[in-house]
Amino acid sequence: MATAPQPRLRADALRNRERIVAAAREALVEHGADSSLDEIARRAGVGNATLYRHFADRRELIHHVTLSVMARIADRAETALAEEPDAFHALRRFVHAAADERIGALCPLLAEGVDKSHPDHVEARDRLESVIEALMAAARASGQLRADIGIGDLMVAITQLTRPLPDTGCHDFGQFVHRHLQLFLDGLMNPARSELPGTPATLADLRRKFPSAAEPAADPAADSSTGDAPRP
Repeated sequence: MATAPQPRLRADALRNRERIVAAAREALVEHGADSSLDEIARRAGVGNATLYRHFADRRELIHHVTLSVMARIADRAETALAEEPDAFHALRRFVHAAADERIGALCPLLAEGVDKSHPDHVEARDRLESVIEALMAAARASGQLRADIGIGDLMVAITQLTRPLPDTGCHDFGQFVHRHLQLFLDGLMNPARSELPGTPATLADLRRKFPSAAEPAADPAADSSTGDAPRP
C-alpha cells in the first residue's frame, strides 16, 4: 500500500488524528480485526467524516496504527538505554514497557493489513531493530546477558507471552504478563543454566521462516454492516 505524503496539519487536526490512531489501537486489542470504524470514531470523540478525512479506509488506518506502535516501542527502548545505568536493568525495563503496549494482541492483527515494504514501515522497523540490538549489545557487553540469545528470540518471547489466552479477551491479562516476563528475563541472565538448541534468532530469520507474514496483504473486504464500506 502506498500512502500519499501527508500535508502539514493544523494543531486541532493533528490532535484528532492522534486520537483516532490511539482509539484504533485500543479497539484492535480489545475486539480484534472486526473492530468497527464507527466504534473507533466514537472512542476518539470524532465524527465518521473526520475519521475518513484522515484515513481513507481500514487498511490505511491499520498502517498508521502499526507505525505508531513501532515508534512508541522504539521510544521506550531509547529511553531505557539512556536512563538506566545498569545495562540488564535497561533491557528489563524495555521488555516490560513493550508488554504494556500489548503487542502480543496486536501483532496477528497488524500482520494482516500492513504493507511491510512501504518505506515508512521499513524505516520504523529498522529504527526499532537497531535500538533493541543496542540494548541487547550493552547487556551482553556487561556480562549479564547470555551470549546465545538474539533479537528474534527476545521478540518472539515478548509477543507470545503478551498474547491473551484463547477465549479470555484482554481484560485483566496484564496481571500475569509481567510475572511471566520476569521469569523469562531471569532465564536470559548469564551464566546460562543450560545450552539452548539451535542458534540465536534474528528478525531476518523470522521473516525468512514465515514469509507469509512478510508479504503485503491483499485489501481486506469491507464490511458494510459495520460502516466500513470503502468511500467512493
